[in-house]
Amino acid sequence: MARYVSLINWTEQGAKNFKETTGRAADAAALAGKMGGKLTVYWTLGAYDIVAISEFPDDQTATAFLLRLGSLGNIRTQTMRAFDAQEMGGVISKTT
Repeated sequence: MARYVSLINWTEQGAKNFKETTGRAADAAALAGKMGGKLTVYWTLGAYDIVAISEFPDDQTATAFLLRLGSLGNIRTQTMRAFDAQEMGGVISKTT
């Protein structure tokens, strides 16, 4: 499965309702599971409120998941596709 790292900030609405953040994360993890994925969430100090690591079958499913989350109005995301060492080896092998 493809892996993704999301840097997340709360919107004004999300910050206002910060006490619900762990419940929202549990709901998001359940949605990810229904979509064939997996989600792990970490609350952070600094420039981002949350960092999430997710896995989905493909980029389209990951994007659909993020669109559904974003449409709820609590977060804004910046998401990057992540590669482990084996996957990066495959990428490198295509450069020759």
